[in-house]
Amino acid sequence: MCQNHVHIHKHEVQGKNLIYSILLNLLITVAQLIGGIISGSLALLSDALHNFSDVLSLVFSLIAHKLSRRKASINNTFGFKRAELIAAFVNAATLVIVAFILIYGAIERFFNPHPIQSGLVIWLALLGIVVNGLSVLLLQKDANHNINMKSAYLHLLTDMMASVAVLIGGLLMKFYGWFWVDSVMTIAIAIYLIVVGGKLLLESTKMLMLFTPDFIDIKELVREVHKVPGVGKLHHIHVWHLNDEELHLEAHLDCSEDIKMSEFNELLNQIERILFEKFHINHINIQPEFKKEEETKDFIVQD
Repeated sequence: MCQNHVHIHKHEVQGKNLIYSILLNLLITVAQLIGGIISGSLALLSDALHNFSDVLSLVFSLIAHKLSRRKASINNTFGFKRAELIAAFVNAATLVIVAFILIYGAIERFFNPHPIQSGLVIWLALLGIVVNGLSVLLLQKDANHNINMKSAYLHLLTDMMASVAVLIGGLLMKFYGWFWVDSVMTIAIAIYLIVVGGKLLLESTKMLMLFTPDFIDIKELVREVHKVPGVGKLHHIHVWHLNDEELHLEAHLDCSEDIKMSEFNELLNQIERILFEKFHINHINIQPEFKKEEETKDFIVQD
């Protein structure tokens, strides 16, 4: 096996931003919980529940972030790099679960509306917009480079949008007495959570299941590698994400001639350049072969 890494500049994810976001969300969770009980607003209580789930998710994301930075060892040859994928999966699942809980409560309240202290709802919604907005800004850059941070970011972004919805509902209740709006806004928040949470859940599941990334066309990849002089056939191909930063390829390569290892190294360098530049694969593990007898030499083989 010839194994190589293509080194690229990586964005350094800042774990301290998660700590700031955790503290900010604890503040708003306590405030909304007390305010929801006093005002009788289900939307405010649901927003507090969502915020509390965010606190737990952010803590989980922080732990996963710390674990992923641990060095590999004899017992953990990949280290804990996939910890952040697990965190993203759990965070996405909690978004969807919380959404269904909110829908259940909102439907019940819709048919049994209660008077609500709209003034308190409005002020706490404004507080939620400010706090969650600040948290979103803290994690925005990291979310573009890391699926774990993206899951935390989406929790906070939906919180901010939920607070906007609660604010609109509070204003409608205050000026028009439409207390049913509280339930409608809660359902709207929940539907949005299902959409964004479901998308992230699917993305993280694909990574955990070692699916070929959507942007990788295996047939096109093979065609490009086969253009390299000296290549016979690329087969037994596996392409998967170890985490957001590492995209792996493992394959067998039939050489057209019985070449020396030094010559194979030159061949491998050409293949690596193609795989990185055209497919962004930065961890390549290729087994060289020459006229080796095998049962099958298909591109994809179930081992």
